[in-house]
Amino acid sequence: MIVEKYGVNQLRRMFLEFFESKGHLAMKSFSLVPHNDNSLLLINSGMAPLKPYFTGQEIPPRRRVTTCQKCIRTGDIENVGKTARHGTFFEMLGNFSFGDYFKREAISWSWEFLTQVVGLSADRLYPSVYVEDDEAFDIWNKEIGIPAERIFKFGKEDNFWEHGAGPCGPCSEIYYDRGEKYGCGRPGCTVGCDCDRYMEVWNNVFTQFNNDGHNNYTTLEQKNIDTGMGLERLAVVVQDVDSIFAVDTIKALLDKVSSLAGVSYQEDEKKDVSLRLITDHIRSCTFMISDGIMPSNEGRGYVLRRLLRRAARHGRLLGIEGRFLAKLSETVIELSKDGYPELDEKKEMIFKVLTEEEDKFGKTIDQGLSILSDLEEKLKAEGKKELSGEDAFRLYDTYGFPLDLTKEILEEKGFSVDEDGFKKAMDVQRKMARCARKTSNYMGREDIYQALDPELTTEFTGYDRLSDEGVVTALTTADEIVEALTDGQTGTIITDKTPFYATMGGQKADTGVISAEDAEFVVEDVIKLQGGKVGHVGHVTRGMFRVGSHVVMKVDAENRTETCKNHSATHLLQKALRIVLGSHVEQAGSFVAADRLRFDFTHFSAMTAEEIERVEDIVNEEIAAAIPVQTEIMGIDEAKKAGAMALFGEKYGDTVRVVSMGDFSKELCGGTHVANTAAVTTFKIISEAGIAAGVRRIEALTGKGVFRHYKELDTQLHEAAKAAKTEPSGLIKKIEALQEEIKTLHSENEKLKSKLANEAMGDVMNQVTEVNGVRVLAVSVKDVDMNGLRNLGDQMKEKLGEGVVVIISETAGKVNLMATVTDGAQKKGAHAGNLIKAIAACVGGGGGGRPGMAQAGGKNPAGIPDALQKTLEVVAEQVK
Repeated sequence: MIVEKYGVNQLRRMFLEFFESKGHLAMKSFSLVPHNDNSLLLINSGMAPLKPYFTGQEIPPRRRVTTCQKCIRTGDIENVGKTARHGTFFEMLGNFSFGDYFKREAISWSWEFLTQVVGLSADRLYPSVYVEDDEAFDIWNKEIGIPAERIFKFGKEDNFWEHGAGPCGPCSEIYYDRGEKYGCGRPGCTVGCDCDRYMEVWNNVFTQFNNDGHNNYTTLEQKNIDTGMGLERLAVVVQDVDSIFAVDTIKALLDKVSSLAGVSYQEDEKKDVSLRLITDHIRSCTFMISDGIMPSNEGRGYVLRRLLRRAARHGRLLGIEGRFLAKLSETVIELSKDGYPELDEKKEMIFKVLTEEEDKFGKTIDQGLSILSDLEEKLKAEGKKELSGEDAFRLYDTYGFPLDLTKEILEEKGFSVDEDGFKKAMDVQRKMARCARKTSNYMGREDIYQALDPELTTEFTGYDRLSDEGVVTALTTADEIVEALTDGQTGTIITDKTPFYATMGGQKADTGVISAEDAEFVVEDVIKLQGGKVGHVGHVTRGMFRVGSHVVMKVDAENRTETCKNHSATHLLQKALRIVLGSHVEQAGSFVAADRLRFDFTHFSAMTAEEIERVEDIVNEEIAAAIPVQTEIMGIDEAKKAGAMALFGEKYGDTVRVVSMGDFSKELCGGTHVANTAAVTTFKIISEAGIAAGVRRIEALTGKGVFRHYKELDTQLHEAAKAAKTEPSGLIKKIEALQEEIKTLHSENEKLKSKLANEAMGDVMNQVTEVNGVRVLAVSVKDVDMNGLRNLGDQMKEKLGEGVVVIISETAGKVNLMATVTDGAQKKGAHAGNLIKAIAACVGGGGGGRPGMAQAGGKNPAGIPDALQKTLEVVAEQVK
C-alpha cells in the first residue's frame, strides 16, 4: 500500500536526501547545454553530463554522486500531445558510483528507497535482470528475498546498455504493477507487456565491461554504477494517476492552460492534444531559456524555436487570444523553483524571450497562411489535388506549419498532401543536420590531452602575480605525450602551478615566456584542460624542456594590463546597459583581449544613438570615480544573496569568485581585473549591431585603444581635408560646397546626355509601325545608359501619342532595354513587363516590370536586331 501520495517536489528532495544519507554528494542539475561534448545537442539523461567521470578523463568531486538532472528529448516530438505518454522535458533522478560500490549496494538501496522511504508495496514491484547476469539474479533472489518466479530475465535488447564501442554492461530494471484498471485484459499480461499496467520506474546499469567495437568484451578495472529513474514516472506511480499530465505539478500547469483557453481537459480529444502539447512544450522552453539558449534557426536554438512555435500555434487552435506563453512560464517557474531556483532568478529574461518570439511567430504564421492560400490557388489552376511534399515541408520548416495543420486546412478544401514526399524532405534535412554536427565519440571530445594522467592538476597563481616558478608535469606535441620538447618544436607544457591565465569566460589567454636553464619557450596560447590542468601552447626557441624541469614563468605584463582594462570595462558596460535598456539585459557572450572588447547581450531592438551615448557616459563616470575593484571567494548562495550577477546559463560550483566595483557592479567572475576603475582610463563604443534573434553585440575600446582610435581618426580627418584642399575646421563647408557643385554638374551632364542621345537617334518617327491598330516604335541607339533610355522613352512616347515604345542600347559590350506603353495601348492588351521579358531573351538577358513601363539587361549585343523584330511579334500577340 502507498503510505502517502507525495508531490513531485517532495519526491525529488526525498531521493536526494536518501542518497546523501548513503554517502553520496548531491550535485545540482547541470545545464541543458552539454559542456565539452559535441555528441549531444541537449542533455538527455542523468549520466550525460557525468561522462568524463565515468571515462576517467576527470576526477569526480566524490566517488558517490546523486543528482536530479533536467533533460530534453525530442525524438518523439511528433507524438507529444497525441498521447499522454510522450513529452520532451523530464527530470531524471540518479545515483552514481565511480569505481566505488557495485551491484549489491545499488540493488539494495533502490529496493530500500522504493519500499521503505516512498512506501510502495513490495508485492507490486518486479525486478528484471539480463539473462546472463546470475550475480544480479542472486542478489534479488537470495538477499532481497524476491521469489525466482517474480524476477524476469530479458535479453540484450532490453537489459544490456551499450552504445557502440566503450564501457557497457547489464541492467536491472524495477517494474511496478499499477493494477488491472491499467492493463490490457489479455491472458498472461505481465512484465514486458506493452500495455500500461507494468510501468518501469527504476533502471540500474552495471557498467562492468568494455566493448572493443567488434562485440569483444573485457572486464573493466573500475566498475561503475549508473542509475536512472524518471521523476515524473515515479510520481505517476506514487500518486496513482493515469499519466504524467495528471501528476500534481504538471496537472497544475495543464489546468492553467485550460483556464486560459476556456476549455476543460478530457472532454474533447482534439483539444486535449493541444492542452498536453502546450503543457509539455512550455516546460521545455522555460528551462532551455533559463540555461541561456536563445531561439535561432540552427542547433539547440532551432529546437527551442520549434517547441515555442508549436505551443503558440496550438494556443491559436484552442482560441487563446494574444500572447500567453509568458503567463504559462510564470506557472512553470512557481511550480519548479523549489528544485531549480535559477528559474526564478532569470524569470524576467525568460518572459522577455518568450514574448518577443511569440510576437514574431504571430507575424510568421500569418505569412504562412498567405503562402498556403497561394499554393491552393496554384493547385486549382494546375488541376491538381495533392500538395507536393517539398511545398508542405517548406511551410513546416520556414513558417512553423506542422504537417497536421497543412493537412487539416487543405482537407477542408478537398486537397491532400504528399506525406511520403514530406518525410523525404524531412530526412534530407536531418541528414544535413547530422553532417553539420561535429563528430565525436560517445564520451565526448577526442584529443591527445584526454590521455594525460587525470590526477594531474594546475594551481593558478596569476591573480596577484605575473611571474612564478613551477615544475613541468607533462609535455605534449599535437599528437602524442612526450618526455621532452626541444629547440624548434611546437607543443604544450603543463606545470604544477602557473601565473598564466587560460582562455576562459571570454577572456583571451595570457602570452609570455617559460624558461629553464639554457632553455626558452614562447607561450602563444594558454588552454584550460579537463581535471583542472592548464596547458601552455607555444614553441621552444632554444634548449630543451623535460618532464620534471624546474621553470620560471613570466607573463607579458603589458598584454595582461590592457586585457584587464577591457575585462573590467565589460562589467561596467553590463551594468550600464541594464540601467539604460532594462533588467532583461543578460550577458550572452563576451571576448576581451589587449586591444579590444566585445560584449554580446540580450535585447530585442537596435540601440539608439542616445542610448549608446548614455551607456558610454555612465561607464566613463564610473571610471572617473576611481572605484576600488575587490574580489572575494564565497559560497554561491551567499554571493547571490549579496546581489552578484551570474553569467546567463553558466554552471557554477559551490564556491565562487565575486568581483565588485563599489555598489555599482557585482558579478561572479574568474577573470583578471584592474585594481581600480581609474586604471581603465576611458571607454568608447565603436559599434552596436544585431548578431542573432534577440542578441546584440557591442564592440568597444579602452585606454590606449581609445587613444589609438582617435589618433587614426585625426589622421584620416587631416588627409580628407588635404584632399579637399582645406583645413579640418573648414571640411564640413567644403563638402557641402562640393556636393552642390556635383549636383549642378550632374544635372548639366544629364541634359547633355539626353541631347546627345536625341541627336544619335535622329528623326525615328518614320520607323513607327502599326500592329493590329497599335502604333509601335522599336529602335536601337548607341551608348545610352538606362537612365538615358527612360528619358528618351518619355520623349518618344510624347511624340507617338498612343502606342508602344521600345528602345535598346549597346553600352560597353552590354545591352540595356526599355519598354513603355501608353494607357490606350494597355487597354488593348499591350503589357510592357511581359514584352520586355520576352525580347530580353534575344540578347541573353532577363527583366520585367509594370504594364506601363519595364526594363531589362542583356549580355549579347548581336541579338539586338532579333529583339527589335521580336517586339513586333509580341505586341501582335498581346493585342489580338
